[in-house]
Amino acid sequence: MLVNLKLEKIYDGLLYLADAARNLQLLQSHRHIELEVNLVLQGTITYVVDGLRFSFSPRTLLWLFPEQEHQLVDRSVNAQFYVAVFKPALIARSCRTAAYNSLKRKTNEQGGVLSTLLKPDSFELIEKTMNSLMEGALDSDLLNREAGFGQTSDFSFEHRDPDALNAGLHYLLLLCWRSYLVGKATRDPVILHPAVCRALKLLSEDTTECSLKELSKACGASKSYLSRKFHQQIGVSLTRYRNSLRLSRFFERYQHPDRMTITEAVYAAGFGSYAQFYKVFSQVYGRGPRHCLHSDVLTISRPVT
Repeated sequence: MLVNLKLEKIYDGLLYLADAARNLQLLQSHRHIELEVNLVLQGTITYVVDGLRFSFSPRTLLWLFPEQEHQLVDRSVNAQFYVAVFKPALIARSCRTAAYNSLKRKTNEQGGVLSTLLKPDSFELIEKTMNSLMEGALDSDLLNREAGFGQTSDFSFEHRDPDALNAGLHYLLLLCWRSYLVGKATRDPVILHPAVCRALKLLSEDTTECSLKELSKACGASKSYLSRKFHQQIGVSLTRYRNSLRLSRFFERYQHPDRMTITEAVYAAGFGSYAQFYKVFSQVYGRGPRHCLHSDVLTISRPVT
């Protein structure tokens, strides 16, 4: 799915710090015309790309190219990682020599995710650069709450000093690529079973909340085999993954400009009852939803396991 990040002309890209403690939303499989870079600061994050599962630990730098469909399927409860995106025009202006030609590609020719474990000094320099570019950015709670940057809302990225941000993004892009080239290759990905790939696709698209029996039949596997294989390969159970998607859909509907009530958003997200939603929400965030959702502001404590 091609998504529009709604970046205004004044910005050459964007940068924000994703924090699992602030937001549990899992994005649908998607791509965008911008080149994306992630830097993992703590915890782990897990992507599915090209039928492969990749898990990334601290100090990992990873690249997602414009034609690469990618899906963030899990994050550890303490995960923090920077997300930076660069518009094609910035890349064209910044990458004028052969050393940076690879950044003009639309996809990773090797397949999967291009990634590297950075040397400690390179990691520290990139993190400090990203930290400095956050001066003048929107509130982190807001940026995390609007993960996906408002595909169904009127939200758009803003920064108080666009010129400084753009200059910093130019430097950051080249710095990340130079650091990638001298870093250490990450571990091999997990090749996903076709039934698991099919389940991810169906669950991402499912608005009718099919049963496990219906899902396993559509994937050509038994309920027990699909549940076991999914947990083994994705790293989380089918139930936890499905509940994460439901919570994501709840937030999307609750924060939509045509604001739903909490109860309306609960059922629209696929929960069978408010009691089920309350239990899932409380297990994840440590408090009930009505204590966290108030005055159009989402206030969430650190997720719990």
